[in-house]
Amino acid sequence: MIQHPGNVFVVSAPSGAGKSTLAQRLVRSVPDLSFSTSFTTRQPRPGEVDGRDYFFVDDARFDAMVAEGGLVEWVQVYGHRYGTGRDWLTGVLASGRDVLLDIETTGALNLRKAIPDARMIFILPPSAAALEQRLRDRGKDSDEQIRVRMQYARHELELYHAYDYLILNDDLELAYKQLEGVVQATRASRARMEPVARKILEGF
Repeated sequence: MIQHPGNVFVVSAPSGAGKSTLAQRLVRSVPDLSFSTSFTTRQPRPGEVDGRDYFFVDDARFDAMVAEGGLVEWVQVYGHRYGTGRDWLTGVLASGRDVLLDIETTGALNLRKAIPDARMIFILPPSAAALEQRLRDRGKDSDEQIRVRMQYARHELELYHAYDYLILNDDLELAYKQLEGVVQATRASRARMEPVARKILEGF
């Protein structure tokens, strides 16, 4: 298991639920919170930058990382593999900074085995119909791709009970406030603040 001074926050959601929008805003707004960049074997989409959006690698490199234990977790989704790099994650956490991981449900559950006290957050769409409409409005997927994404969304939603927090993204501002609230409350938890309290107590 990974030992870490920093906090680990995992955010999962069905595709189209608004997870990326919320996660990106959180990292921009909250100090000392780093966004974890996953490794993936899929090709970059237009506008994506290697090292910012993902670390794009081929199958051989990914296989080597798995064999060497270089990934904390990895999964296969829609025919491509995604994983979280162990060295990067442990390095950031050792510095005391918090890390936010935007990963799907299987990867999230695998990561919790390595980091049992990770805070697990699931973003809920308002409804199945609203989620499907959001996917159509994006204009990125064919009808068949949307059908597959909706099937996978149901699978992901069935795992909501494995998460510590469920945030309904019906109102974006309210959803963001709740997400930031989880981070701030975790930072103020007794487990995290006890060393500070003890040090203050020593001065009396």
